[in-house]
Amino acid sequence: MPRIDLITATPLASAIKRKSWIAIVFLVIEYLIKVAAIGIVPENRKTGSSFAWLMLILFVPVIGLPLFLLLGSPYVRGRRHKLQGEMNDLITSQAKTHPLSEQYTRDIPGVDSIVAANRRLASLPLVTGRNEGLHGTYDDAIREMARAVDEARSTVHVEFYIMAWDDTTDVFFTALADAVKRGVTVRLLFDHIGTRGYPGYGEFKRRLTAAGIQWHPMMPIDLLHGRWRRPDLRNHRKLLVIDGRRGFMGSQNMIDSGYLKPKHARVGRHWKDLNIEVTGPIVDSLSAVFAIDWYTETNEAVPFEAYDPDDDVASSDRHDGAFQLVPSGPGFPTEPNLRMFVSLMHRAQHKLIITSPYFIPEDSLLTAITTAAYRGVEVELFVSEQADQFMVQHAQRSYYATLLDAGVKIYLYPKPTVLHAKHFTVDDEISVIGSSNMDMRSFALDYEIMLLGFGASLASELRTIQDGYRSASRLLTREAWSKEPWYRRYVDNVMRLTSDLQ
Repeated sequence: MPRIDLITATPLASAIKRKSWIAIVFLVIEYLIKVAAIGIVPENRKTGSSFAWLMLILFVPVIGLPLFLLLGSPYVRGRRHKLQGEMNDLITSQAKTHPLSEQYTRDIPGVDSIVAANRRLASLPLVTGRNEGLHGTYDDAIREMARAVDEARSTVHVEFYIMAWDDTTDVFFTALADAVKRGVTVRLLFDHIGTRGYPGYGEFKRRLTAAGIQWHPMMPIDLLHGRWRRPDLRNHRKLLVIDGRRGFMGSQNMIDSGYLKPKHARVGRHWKDLNIEVTGPIVDSLSAVFAIDWYTETNEAVPFEAYDPDDDVASSDRHDGAFQLVPSGPGFPTEPNLRMFVSLMHRAQHKLIITSPYFIPEDSLLTAITTAAYRGVEVELFVSEQADQFMVQHAQRSYYATLLDAGVKIYLYPKPTVLHAKHFTVDDEISVIGSSNMDMRSFALDYEIMLLGFGASLASELRTIQDGYRSASRLLTREAWSKEPWYRRYVDNVMRLTSDLQ
């Protein structure tokens, strides 16, 4: 039997012992992280989101924990949270319900409580206004906004998630530059991350400055100047206000309909959007949203009230509907847009028609939609045949079987067009239109605005738009869906899990 040299064996044994202790320490830390996560992650978080985060942390803690620490909270904190609360209190105390607005909701059962909830959660009141028209043709919508800017006398307030000064949008930015030359004050906001990824970003900023336009990025991330925040919290709103008297809002960004990407040009992909133009007291609500966002980024207060409700009491012919603007986002932990959507869908009695480019519904929303269908409500859903985002496309598809089984009619708008409009109608008498998708991101991570409308004019125009979608789309049947290959459904289900990481 060979003799063991204790002098050489001792260092080896010590090294093995040290490695064992290191492994034990790491194992203990890993389990402590997992145990802590089980009690911390679900706090004030939806069940689906909690499970998604816990799965990531428990199975891949080295990735899951840093991601949760970086992205785990869907709400803003600190200064932005404080400012949002202060401005909500200010708006609640100053903005009044228009005396004539309630006549438009008097004969619609159940909506008074929904309007009251919107006021409590998002501060803005029900007011009157005039629908000046829907703009559903991309380039024409930009030209209509430019036309309105050409008539500006005092102020133009511009806020879009994505902007680019390209051949398509040149007419709009030229109108802004001309307005400045006339002495009009032009204030402009764009989302920093949303805009900077598109060609010509640096030149875009230089041209704005040269034109005399006051501009600022929203939710900026600038490490060199100590500006940092969660990169996935964005301002997704789209609005334009001229002189506090005329407003535009909807789903459309201020960029070419192909988004200046070669991959879209190769397949002929363009975005199809829908905007609404309004006048009357409802424009004050749009002005208020812009004023909050402008003050948050610049510390400059701008007025947001141009109408005195008492001025219009005797002139009801100037209004063709009642409207309520519902802002939402990381500054609104109660998710006002989601609650409004769910409440209205539960209220549907005859017909519910939904258009959403990224349809990944939260559980309560999916339940509201399918319950409406089971109750005998005619439910139609318009989505793109092929979305522009791989993960979203497959996550959205994972809901089709449940919807089809409930009797929901799913219409696929033909590719390569991306149906990017965001709106729905209830019983041909309640209309909702704006910037919010029906997905987790729009409910919690993005600042959005939706317009709730009561009145025949808007509902009738939206019905015409929906009829156009239907005639151009392909109806997805349960039989056709059952023939989808298993591997696509597998990918659909995997991508569905990622939608809850918020």
